[in-house]
Amino acid sequence: MKSVVSKITNSELEVMRLLWSSKKELTISDIRKSLEKSSEWDSSTIKTLLRRLCEKGVVEAIKKEMYYYKPLVSESEYKEYSTQSLIDKLYSGSAKKLVASLLGSKKLDESDIKELRDLFKVGDGHE
Repeated sequence: MKSVVSKITNSELEVMRLLWSSKKELTISDIRKSLEKSSEWDSSTIKTLLRRLCEKGVVEAIKKEMYYYKPLVSESEYKEYSTQSLIDKLYSGSAKKLVASLLGSKKLDESDIKELRDLFKVGDGHE
């Protein structure tokens, strides 16, 4: 599954986000109505994206009176894999180097840093 998750395109990710947020199976009509608000994709583009996601094994099409689509990969699984992949690719697998990079580039403000410190304390079993 990991290699499949890494091959989800940005456009396909928009469809996945919609499916994750829905918490239920959606029809092509439901998906199209929702995506029309945020994109200019026509129906054939949406069908193509869904077909690709099904072929990759991250979405399932369930045939009832019409097709219903549901994700087979959770959003947290996708994020976990994508984060680890980024750390592996850019920081040789070192999360410490990622955090150091964020601190060095001033991308984190004081409240972010405090929140991270608190998370590290919880992770170490300290209170």
